[in-house]
Amino acid sequence: MKKSILKFVCTLLVIALLGFTLLHGVDLGFAQIPSITNTEDGIRLGLDLVGGSIITYQADIEGEMAPEELSQNMDIVVDMLRQRLDFQGLFEANVYQVGEDQVTVEIPSVSDPEEAVQTLGSTAQLQFLDDDGNVILEGNEVESATAEYQPIDSTGIRYNIVVLQLTDEGAEKFAEATKKAAQSTDGKNHINITMDGQTISAPQVGSQYAETGITGGEVIISGDFTAESAGQLANNIAIGQLPFSLKQVEMRSVGAQLGMDALTSSIHAGVIGVILVMVFMILVYRLPGVVSCIALLLYCILEGLVLVIFRVNLSLPSIAGIILSIGMAVDANVVIFERVKEELRAGKTIKSAIDSGFHRAFAAILDSNITTFIAAVVLYFFGKGTITGFAITLGLGILLSMFTALTITRTLLNSLVGMKITNIKLYGARERSDA
Repeated sequence: MKKSILKFVCTLLVIALLGFTLLHGVDLGFAQIPSITNTEDGIRLGLDLVGGSIITYQADIEGEMAPEELSQNMDIVVDMLRQRLDFQGLFEANVYQVGEDQVTVEIPSVSDPEEAVQTLGSTAQLQFLDDDGNVILEGNEVESATAEYQPIDSTGIRYNIVVLQLTDEGAEKFAEATKKAAQSTDGKNHINITMDGQTISAPQVGSQYAETGITGGEVIISGDFTAESAGQLANNIAIGQLPFSLKQVEMRSVGAQLGMDALTSSIHAGVIGVILVMVFMILVYRLPGVVSCIALLLYCILEGLVLVIFRVNLSLPSIAGIILSIGMAVDANVVIFERVKEELRAGKTIKSAIDSGFHRAFAAILDSNITTFIAAVVLYFFGKGTITGFAITLGLGILLSMFTALTITRTLLNSLVGMKITNIKLYGARERSDA
Protein backbone atom coordinates (compact mmCIF):
# COMPACT_ATOMS: atom_id res chain seq x y z
CA MET A 1 0.00 0.00 0.00
CA LYS A 2 2.86 2.39 0.84
CA LYS A 3 4.42 1.71 -2.54
CA SER A 4 1.14 2.57 -4.31
CA ILE A 5 0.77 5.81 -2.34
CA LEU A 6 4.35 6.74 -3.14
CA LYS A 7 3.85 6.01 -6.85
CA PHE A 8 0.65 8.10 -6.93
CA VAL A 9 2.24 11.04 -5.10
CA CYS A 10 5.41 10.91 -7.24
CA THR A 11 3.32 10.99 -10.41
CA LEU A 12 1.49 14.08 -9.17
CA LEU A 13 4.78 15.75 -8.21
CA VAL A 14 6.25 15.08 -11.67
CA ILE A 15 3.15 16.60 -13.29
CA ALA A 16 3.43 19.64 -11.01
CA LEU A 17 7.13 20.03 -11.83
CA LEU A 18 6.46 19.84 -15.57
CA GLY A 19 3.65 22.35 -15.17
CA PHE A 20 5.95 24.76 -13.31
CA THR A 21 8.55 24.36 -16.07
CA LEU A 22 5.96 25.16 -18.71
CA LEU A 23 4.75 28.29 -16.95
CA HIS A 24 8.06 29.70 -15.73
CA GLY A 25 10.73 28.05 -17.87
CA VAL A 26 13.96 26.54 -16.59
CA ASP A 27 17.69 26.93 -17.26
CA LEU A 28 19.42 23.53 -17.20
CA GLY A 29 22.87 24.94 -17.93
CA PHE A 30 23.41 22.94 -21.13
CA ALA A 31 19.92 23.84 -22.39
CA GLN A 32 17.18 26.31 -21.61
CA ILE A 33 13.43 25.71 -21.75
CA PRO A 34 11.60 29.04 -22.10
CA SER A 35 8.22 29.80 -20.58
CA ILE A 36 5.15 29.23 -22.74
CA THR A 37 4.41 32.94 -22.36
CA ASN A 38 7.78 33.84 -23.90
CA THR A 39 6.98 34.40 -27.60
CA GLU A 40 10.55 35.51 -28.38
CA ASP A 41 12.36 32.29 -27.45
CA GLY A 42 9.45 29.86 -27.19
CA ILE A 43 6.29 29.40 -29.25
CA ARG A 44 6.17 31.48 -32.41
CA LEU A 45 2.78 32.82 -33.42
CA GLY A 46 1.53 32.73 -36.98
CA LEU A 47 1.01 35.61 -39.39
CA ASP A 48 -2.73 35.55 -38.71
CA LEU A 49 -2.13 36.29 -35.00
CA VAL A 50 0.89 38.60 -34.73
CA GLY A 51 1.68 39.74 -38.24
CA GLY A 52 5.17 39.62 -39.73
CA SER A 53 7.06 40.53 -42.89
CA ILE A 54 6.26 40.21 -46.58
CA ILE A 55 9.05 40.09 -49.16
CA THR A 56 8.53 40.01 -52.92
CA TYR A 57 11.29 38.81 -55.26
CA GLN A 58 11.55 39.10 -59.02
CA ALA A 59 13.43 36.70 -61.27
CA ASP A 60 16.64 38.27 -62.56
CA ILE A 61 16.72 36.65 -65.98
CA GLU A 62 19.54 37.20 -68.46
CA GLY A 63 18.31 37.14 -72.04
CA GLU A 64 15.01 35.67 -73.14
CA MET A 65 13.30 32.61 -71.69
CA ALA A 66 10.38 30.66 -73.11
CA PRO A 67 7.13 30.95 -71.09
CA GLU A 68 7.08 27.19 -70.43
CA GLU A 69 10.67 27.21 -69.15
CA LEU A 70 10.00 30.30 -67.01
CA SER A 71 6.95 28.63 -65.45
CA GLN A 72 8.93 25.48 -64.60
CA ASN A 73 11.80 27.50 -63.11
CA MET A 74 9.41 29.60 -61.01
CA ASP A 75 7.96 26.37 -59.60
CA ILE A 76 11.51 25.34 -58.64
CA VAL A 77 12.09 28.72 -56.96
CA VAL A 78 8.89 28.42 -54.91
CA ASP A 79 9.79 24.87 -53.81
CA MET A 80 13.32 25.85 -52.82
CA LEU A 81 12.19 28.87 -50.79
CA ARG A 82 9.59 26.66 -49.13
CA GLN A 83 12.34 24.18 -48.20
CA ARG A 84 14.42 26.96 -46.65
CA LEU A 85 11.52 28.12 -44.52
CA ASP A 86 10.72 24.56 -43.42
CA PHE A 87 14.38 24.02 -42.51
CA GLN A 88 14.14 27.07 -40.23
CA GLY A 89 10.97 25.62 -38.66
CA LEU A 90 8.81 28.36 -40.21
CA PHE A 91 6.04 26.00 -41.31
CA GLU A 92 3.41 28.72 -41.02
CA ALA A 93 5.17 30.94 -43.56
CA ASN A 94 3.63 31.24 -47.02
CA VAL A 95 5.38 31.18 -50.40
CA TYR A 96 3.46 31.78 -53.60
CA GLN A 97 4.03 33.01 -57.15
CA VAL A 98 2.77 36.41 -58.24
CA GLY A 99 2.39 37.04 -61.95
CA GLU A 100 4.85 35.40 -64.32
CA ASP A 101 8.19 36.19 -62.70
CA GLN A 102 7.63 37.19 -59.08
CA VAL A 103 7.36 35.24 -55.83
CA THR A 104 6.11 36.51 -52.46
CA VAL A 105 7.19 35.20 -49.05
CA GLU A 106 5.19 35.89 -45.89
CA ILE A 107 7.09 35.20 -42.65
CA PRO A 108 5.20 35.44 -39.33
CA SER A 109 6.57 36.87 -36.07
CA VAL A 110 9.41 38.70 -37.86
CA SER A 111 8.39 42.36 -37.98
CA ASP A 112 11.70 43.64 -39.41
CA PRO A 113 11.84 42.90 -43.18
CA GLU A 114 15.67 42.96 -43.15
CA GLU A 115 15.67 40.31 -40.41
CA ALA A 116 13.17 38.31 -42.46
CA VAL A 117 15.58 38.33 -45.42
CA GLN A 118 18.36 37.05 -43.15
CA THR A 119 16.04 34.36 -41.80
CA LEU A 120 15.17 33.24 -45.31
CA GLY A 121 18.80 33.18 -46.35
CA SER A 122 20.38 33.98 -49.67
CA THR A 123 18.25 33.66 -52.78
CA ALA A 124 20.93 33.39 -55.43
CA GLN A 125 23.00 30.65 -57.04
CA LEU A 126 25.41 28.47 -55.08
CA GLN A 127 28.94 27.84 -56.36
CA PHE A 128 32.23 26.39 -55.11
CA LEU A 129 35.29 28.35 -56.29
CA ASP A 130 39.04 28.00 -55.91
CA ASP A 131 41.22 30.93 -54.86
CA ASP A 132 41.69 31.94 -58.50
CA GLY A 133 37.93 32.33 -58.95
CA ASN A 134 37.48 29.20 -61.06
CA VAL A 135 34.19 27.35 -60.60
CA ILE A 136 34.76 23.90 -59.07
CA LEU A 137 31.19 22.80 -58.35
CA GLU A 138 27.70 24.08 -58.99
CA GLY A 139 25.00 23.83 -56.33
CA ASN A 140 23.17 21.00 -58.10
CA GLU A 141 26.25 18.77 -57.68
CA VAL A 142 25.67 18.66 -53.91
CA GLU A 143 23.19 15.92 -53.02
CA SER A 144 22.79 16.85 -49.34
CA ALA A 145 24.23 19.03 -46.59
CA THR A 146 23.59 18.42 -42.89
CA ALA A 147 24.81 19.96 -39.65
CA GLU A 148 26.09 17.35 -37.21
CA TYR A 149 27.71 17.20 -33.78
CA GLN A 150 30.28 14.42 -33.72
CA PRO A 151 34.01 13.57 -33.37
CA ILE A 152 36.25 14.22 -36.37
CA ASP A 153 39.49 12.72 -35.06
CA SER A 154 40.85 10.08 -32.67
CA THR A 155 40.44 12.33 -29.61
CA GLY A 156 36.72 11.62 -29.55
CA ILE A 157 35.90 15.28 -28.90
CA ARG A 158 32.66 16.33 -30.55
CA TYR A 159 32.46 19.39 -32.80
CA ASN A 160 29.76 21.17 -34.74
CA ILE A 161 30.46 20.33 -38.38
CA VAL A 162 28.79 20.41 -41.79
CA VAL A 163 28.76 17.19 -43.81
CA LEU A 164 28.26 17.31 -47.59
CA GLN A 165 27.37 14.45 -49.91
CA LEU A 166 28.37 15.07 -53.54
CA THR A 167 27.15 13.52 -56.77
CA ASP A 168 29.52 11.14 -58.56
CA GLU A 169 30.48 13.81 -61.06
CA GLY A 170 30.82 16.38 -58.30
CA ALA A 171 33.02 14.02 -56.25
CA GLU A 172 35.48 13.64 -59.15
CA LYS A 173 35.71 17.41 -59.67
CA PHE A 174 36.09 18.05 -55.95
CA ALA A 175 38.85 15.45 -55.54
CA GLU A 176 40.86 17.04 -58.33
CA ALA A 177 40.32 20.58 -57.03
CA THR A 178 41.22 19.73 -53.42
CA LYS A 179 44.32 17.85 -54.57
CA LYS A 180 45.48 20.98 -56.36
CA ALA A 181 44.61 23.19 -53.38
CA ALA A 182 46.45 20.92 -50.92
CA GLN A 183 49.59 21.11 -53.09
CA SER A 184 49.53 24.91 -53.16
CA THR A 185 52.57 26.65 -51.70
CA ASP A 186 51.31 30.22 -52.02
CA GLY A 187 48.34 30.05 -49.65
CA LYS A 188 45.74 29.28 -52.32
CA ASN A 189 44.41 26.27 -50.48
CA HIS A 190 40.80 27.37 -49.90
CA ILE A 191 37.51 26.16 -51.32
CA ASN A 192 35.27 29.22 -51.39
CA ILE A 193 31.54 28.56 -51.07
CA THR A 194 29.65 31.51 -52.55
CA MET A 195 26.06 32.61 -52.95
CA ASP A 196 25.17 35.68 -54.98
CA GLY A 197 28.89 36.27 -55.42
CA GLN A 198 29.37 36.55 -51.64
CA THR A 199 31.57 34.05 -49.83
CA ILE A 200 29.61 32.31 -47.07
CA SER A 201 32.42 29.93 -46.09
CA ALA A 202 36.04 29.42 -47.15
CA PRO A 203 37.39 26.21 -45.58
CA GLN A 204 41.06 25.30 -46.04
CA VAL A 205 42.22 22.02 -47.56
CA GLY A 206 44.83 20.28 -45.39
CA SER A 207 48.19 19.20 -46.82
CA GLN A 208 47.36 15.57 -46.02
CA TYR A 209 45.20 15.55 -49.16
CA ALA A 210 48.07 16.53 -51.49
CA GLU A 211 48.35 13.01 -52.93
CA THR A 212 44.70 12.13 -53.60
CA GLY A 213 42.53 15.10 -52.74
CA ILE A 214 39.28 14.60 -50.79
CA THR A 215 37.69 11.51 -52.31
CA GLY A 216 34.61 9.38 -51.69
CA GLY A 217 32.02 12.09 -52.22
CA GLU A 218 31.71 12.94 -48.50
CA VAL A 219 33.08 16.31 -47.40
CA ILE A 220 33.40 17.46 -43.79
CA ILE A 221 33.63 21.20 -43.12
CA SER A 222 34.94 21.90 -39.63
CA GLY A 223 35.87 25.09 -37.83
CA ASP A 224 34.68 27.42 -35.12
CA PHE A 225 31.01 26.55 -35.67
CA THR A 226 28.17 26.88 -33.23
CA ALA A 227 25.14 24.63 -33.69
CA GLU A 228 23.28 27.60 -35.18
CA SER A 229 26.02 28.68 -37.61
CA ALA A 230 26.62 25.11 -38.76
CA GLY A 231 22.89 24.68 -39.36
CA GLN A 232 22.69 27.93 -41.30
CA LEU A 233 25.60 26.99 -43.57
CA ALA A 234 24.17 23.51 -44.14
CA ASN A 235 20.81 25.06 -44.95
CA ASN A 236 22.27 27.43 -47.56
CA ILE A 237 24.24 24.63 -49.20
CA ALA A 238 21.47 22.03 -49.03
CA ILE A 239 18.99 24.14 -50.96
CA GLY A 240 21.22 23.77 -54.00
CA GLN A 241 21.13 26.04 -56.99
CA LEU A 242 18.29 28.31 -58.00
CA PRO A 243 17.70 28.46 -61.75
CA PHE A 244 18.35 32.21 -61.68
CA SER A 245 19.09 34.99 -59.20
CA LEU A 246 16.28 36.81 -57.42
CA LYS A 247 16.17 40.50 -56.62
CA GLN A 248 14.04 42.10 -53.94
CA VAL A 249 11.39 44.43 -55.29
CA GLU A 250 9.37 44.93 -52.11
CA MET A 251 9.83 44.50 -48.36
CA ARG A 252 7.24 45.50 -45.78
CA SER A 253 5.90 44.57 -42.38
CA VAL A 254 2.21 43.76 -41.86
CA GLY A 255 -0.11 43.66 -38.88
CA ALA A 256 -2.00 40.63 -37.63
CA GLN A 257 -4.84 39.44 -39.86
CA LEU A 258 -6.93 38.29 -36.92
CA GLY A 259 -5.05 39.70 -33.95
CA MET A 260 -4.37 38.61 -30.39
CA ASP A 261 -8.08 38.81 -29.60
CA ALA A 262 -8.61 35.77 -31.80
CA LEU A 263 -5.84 33.90 -29.97
CA THR A 264 -7.28 34.84 -26.58
CA SER A 265 -10.77 33.76 -27.62
CA SER A 266 -9.44 30.43 -28.92
CA ILE A 267 -7.53 29.76 -25.71
CA HIS A 268 -10.58 30.62 -23.60
CA ALA A 269 -12.71 28.29 -25.73
CA GLY A 270 -10.15 25.50 -25.31
CA VAL A 271 -9.94 25.97 -21.53
CA ILE A 272 -13.73 25.98 -21.18
CA GLY A 273 -13.96 22.88 -23.32
CA VAL A 274 -11.37 21.06 -21.23
CA ILE A 275 -13.14 22.00 -17.98
CA LEU A 276 -16.51 20.80 -19.29
CA VAL A 277 -14.95 17.53 -20.44
CA MET A 278 -13.37 17.04 -17.01
CA VAL A 279 -16.70 17.66 -15.26
CA PHE A 280 -18.41 15.16 -17.55
CA MET A 281 -15.75 12.49 -16.95
CA ILE A 282 -15.96 12.88 -13.16
CA LEU A 283 -19.78 12.75 -13.10
CA VAL A 284 -20.02 9.69 -15.34
CA TYR A 285 -16.96 7.65 -14.34
CA ARG A 286 -16.33 8.86 -10.76
CA LEU A 287 -12.79 7.95 -9.61
CA PRO A 288 -11.52 6.87 -13.05
CA GLY A 289 -12.88 10.19 -14.30
CA VAL A 290 -10.67 12.03 -11.80
CA VAL A 291 -7.70 9.98 -12.97
CA SER A 292 -8.46 10.82 -16.60
CA CYS A 293 -8.52 14.52 -15.69
CA ILE A 294 -5.03 14.20 -14.21
CA ALA A 295 -3.83 12.41 -17.36
CA LEU A 296 -5.49 15.08 -19.51
CA LEU A 297 -3.72 17.80 -17.53
CA LEU A 298 -0.40 16.05 -18.11
CA TYR A 299 -1.23 15.80 -21.83
CA CYS A 300 -1.80 19.57 -22.03
CA ILE A 301 1.47 20.24 -20.20
CA LEU A 302 3.50 17.89 -22.42
CA GLU A 303 1.95 19.39 -25.55
CA GLY A 304 2.91 22.86 -24.36
CA LEU A 305 6.48 21.80 -23.55
CA VAL A 306 6.99 20.25 -26.97
CA LEU A 307 5.62 23.35 -28.67
CA VAL A 308 7.99 25.54 -26.64
CA ILE A 309 11.11 23.38 -27.00
CA PHE A 310 10.76 22.97 -30.77
CA ARG A 311 9.49 26.55 -31.27
CA VAL A 312 6.45 25.47 -33.27
CA ASN A 313 4.65 28.22 -35.15
CA LEU A 314 1.17 28.48 -33.70
CA SER A 315 -1.75 29.72 -35.80
CA LEU A 316 -5.49 29.24 -35.35
CA PRO A 317 -5.48 25.98 -37.40
CA SER A 318 -2.64 24.71 -35.18
CA ILE A 319 -4.72 25.45 -32.08
CA ALA A 320 -7.61 23.56 -33.68
CA GLY A 321 -5.34 20.54 -34.06
CA ILE A 322 -4.44 20.68 -30.36
CA ILE A 323 -8.07 20.91 -29.24
CA LEU A 324 -9.06 18.06 -31.58
CA SER A 325 -6.36 15.80 -30.13
CA ILE A 326 -7.58 16.66 -26.60
CA GLY A 327 -10.96 15.25 -27.56
CA MET A 328 -9.28 12.11 -28.90
CA ALA A 329 -7.36 11.68 -25.62
CA VAL A 330 -10.63 11.73 -23.66
CA ASP A 331 -12.24 9.40 -26.19
CA ALA A 332 -9.57 6.78 -25.47
CA ASN A 333 -10.33 7.01 -21.75
CA VAL A 334 -14.06 6.64 -22.40
CA VAL A 335 -13.48 3.40 -24.33
CA ILE A 336 -11.22 2.05 -21.57
CA PHE A 337 -13.57 2.94 -18.71
CA GLU A 338 -16.59 1.40 -20.43
CA ARG A 339 -14.65 -1.84 -20.83
CA VAL A 340 -13.68 -1.71 -17.16
CA LYS A 341 -17.32 -1.22 -16.12
CA GLU A 342 -18.33 -4.22 -18.22
CA GLU A 343 -15.72 -6.37 -16.50
CA LEU A 344 -16.87 -5.17 -13.07
CA ARG A 345 -20.50 -6.00 -13.91
CA ALA A 346 -19.30 -9.46 -14.92
CA GLY A 347 -18.05 -9.97 -11.36
CA LYS A 348 -14.32 -9.46 -11.75
CA THR A 349 -12.18 -7.78 -9.12
CA ILE A 350 -11.13 -4.15 -9.58
CA LYS A 351 -7.54 -5.14 -10.43
CA SER A 352 -8.48 -7.76 -13.02
CA ALA A 353 -11.21 -5.52 -14.46
CA ILE A 354 -8.70 -2.71 -15.04
CA ASP A 355 -6.15 -5.04 -16.66
CA SER A 356 -8.79 -6.68 -18.84
CA GLY A 357 -10.41 -3.35 -19.74
CA PHE A 358 -7.14 -1.86 -20.95
CA HIS A 359 -6.30 -5.03 -22.85
CA ARG A 360 -9.67 -5.17 -24.61
CA ALA A 361 -9.73 -1.46 -25.41
CA PHE A 362 -6.16 -1.26 -26.71
CA ALA A 363 -6.85 -2.58 -30.22
CA ALA A 364 -9.77 -0.22 -30.85
CA ILE A 365 -7.83 2.79 -29.51
CA LEU A 366 -4.73 1.92 -31.53
CA ASP A 367 -6.67 1.48 -34.78
CA SER A 368 -8.57 4.76 -34.45
CA ASN A 369 -5.44 6.73 -33.58
CA ILE A 370 -3.38 5.18 -36.38
CA THR A 371 -5.97 6.12 -39.00
CA THR A 372 -6.07 9.70 -37.74
CA PHE A 373 -2.27 9.83 -37.56
CA ILE A 374 -2.07 8.68 -41.18
CA ALA A 375 -4.34 11.58 -42.14
CA ALA A 376 -2.05 13.97 -40.22
CA VAL A 377 1.02 12.60 -42.05
CA VAL A 378 -0.66 13.05 -45.43
CA LEU A 379 -1.61 16.63 -44.55
CA TYR A 380 1.97 17.32 -43.44
CA PHE A 381 3.59 16.11 -46.66
CA PHE A 382 1.03 17.43 -49.11
CA GLY A 383 -0.31 20.49 -47.26
CA LYS A 384 1.11 23.99 -47.30
CA GLY A 385 1.39 26.81 -44.77
CA THR A 386 -1.15 26.66 -41.95
CA ILE A 387 -2.32 23.19 -43.05
CA THR A 388 1.16 21.89 -42.21
CA GLY A 389 0.92 23.51 -38.77
CA PHE A 390 -2.44 21.83 -38.18
CA ALA A 391 -0.96 18.47 -39.19
CA ILE A 392 2.00 18.88 -36.81
CA THR A 393 -0.08 19.71 -33.75
CA LEU A 394 -2.64 17.00 -34.57
CA GLY A 395 0.01 14.29 -35.07
CA LEU A 396 1.90 15.36 -31.97
CA GLY A 397 -1.33 15.39 -29.96
CA ILE A 398 -2.20 11.86 -31.07
CA LEU A 399 1.15 10.48 -29.88
CA LEU A 400 1.01 12.30 -26.53
CA SER A 401 -2.64 11.40 -25.93
CA MET A 402 -1.88 7.71 -26.55
CA PHE A 403 0.91 7.89 -23.98
CA THR A 404 -1.15 9.63 -21.29
CA ALA A 405 -4.32 7.57 -21.86
CA LEU A 406 -2.63 4.16 -21.92
CA THR A 407 0.27 4.70 -19.52
CA ILE A 408 -0.50 7.43 -16.98
CA THR A 409 -4.17 6.55 -16.56
CA ARG A 410 -3.35 2.88 -16.02
CA THR A 411 -0.55 3.67 -13.56
CA LEU A 412 -2.78 5.90 -11.45
CA LEU A 413 -5.72 3.45 -11.47
CA ASN A 414 -3.49 0.58 -10.36
CA SER A 415 -2.08 2.81 -7.63
CA LEU A 416 -5.62 3.45 -6.36
CA VAL A 417 -6.27 -0.29 -6.24
CA GLY A 418 -2.99 -0.74 -4.35
CA MET A 419 -4.25 1.85 -1.86
CA LYS A 420 -7.20 -0.50 -1.11
CA ILE A 421 -9.82 1.71 -2.81
CA THR A 422 -11.98 -1.12 -4.12
CA ASN A 423 -15.60 0.02 -3.86
CA ILE A 424 -16.92 -0.55 -7.39
CA LYS A 425 -19.36 2.35 -7.06
CA LEU A 426 -16.34 4.65 -7.03
CA TYR A 427 -15.41 3.19 -10.43
CA GLY A 428 -18.77 4.00 -12.01
CA ALA A 429 -20.29 0.52 -11.70
CA ARG A 430 -23.20 -0.71 -9.62
CA GLU A 431 -23.13 -3.53 -7.10
CA ARG A 432 -24.45 -6.80 -8.51
CA SER A 433 -27.77 -7.90 -7.03
CA ASP A 434 -28.37 -11.68 -7.09
CA ALA A 435 -32.07 -12.55 -7.54
